[in-house]
Amino acid sequence: MPIRIGKAGKANALNELGRRLDEEGDQDGALQAYAQAGAVLPNWSAPWYNIGLIHKYRGDWAASLQANARAVQCDPRNEGAVWNLGIAATALGDWATARSAWRQYGIEVPEGNGPVDLFIGLTPIRVHGLEASEVVWADRIDPARAILRNVPTPDCGHRYGDLVLHDGAANGYRLRGEREVPVFDALELIAPSDYSTYEVTIEEATREDIDALVKRFEAADASAENWTTSMQMLCRACSEGRPYGEGLHNHGEGEEPGTLGPWRIGIAAREEEAARRILGEWREAVAATSPKAALLDFRCVLAAIARS
Repeated sequence: MPIRIGKAGKANALNELGRRLDEEGDQDGALQAYAQAGAVLPNWSAPWYNIGLIHKYRGDWAASLQANARAVQCDPRNEGAVWNLGIAATALGDWATARSAWRQYGIEVPEGNGPVDLFIGLTPIRVHGLEASEVVWADRIDPARAILRNVPTPDCGHRYGDLVLHDGAANGYRLRGEREVPVFDALELIAPSDYSTYEVTIEEATREDIDALVKRFEAADASAENWTTSMQMLCRACSEGRPYGEGLHNHGEGEEPGTLGPWRIGIAAREEEAARRILGEWREAVAATSPKAALLDFRCVLAAIARS
């Protein structure tokens, strides 16, 4: 006598098929399987959440919002669906839905009609470019948006001041002082910065000279970063884990600058003329203590995106 499979069993089998297809890279097949699972058991939250997840990573925000809203309707306690609903609504600028989602999750969000204004603090964000990914520090201005505050290298395709949409799942950790904080992956660029990225090599200057240069840029509504000392190359396992203490395995000896450089400096400025002026003023200021200080290879490595 054949074994009869109930609706719950059939829906679960289709949902698991969707998971397997997704892991194998067949997202279209996975979406079909999840949709079939949802049709068999319409009030089951899981397949709708899984549909929303695929659309989130595709950047199809309208479809992600619709699927996650259905998942939350089926199960208001599905925290993953609630969070992803907030992300999708943020991406679409649907601030009423975003506020509702964050409140449902348990976050106190101020009243208002426009973008959520909720400064959370300095947070490490992993940004992705065609050539490289990079973890930079950013001001997290609500649960799903952050403004980059490091000067990223050009390989990651991002600039100081970029506003990015980011995920809510921790993908690694970093230390802020003695406190461990999660790393979130950027999902897309919301608003590009109007800062271009420049690079200059400086020789025959002390670390104190370079620190003074960075302060000059910060005082001029720009930014600079000593890439020579701030950049740490990590393997994927370390970057997505805890790259400190026992969590960091040996990557070999890096090349350290001498006491007078050379220093690789990243600069964020709105205008090249302003960056050159600040560099020139700094060179004059350190002439007495570091007379051989030399500026080499100044160039724009990532231009700001022209706004229409």
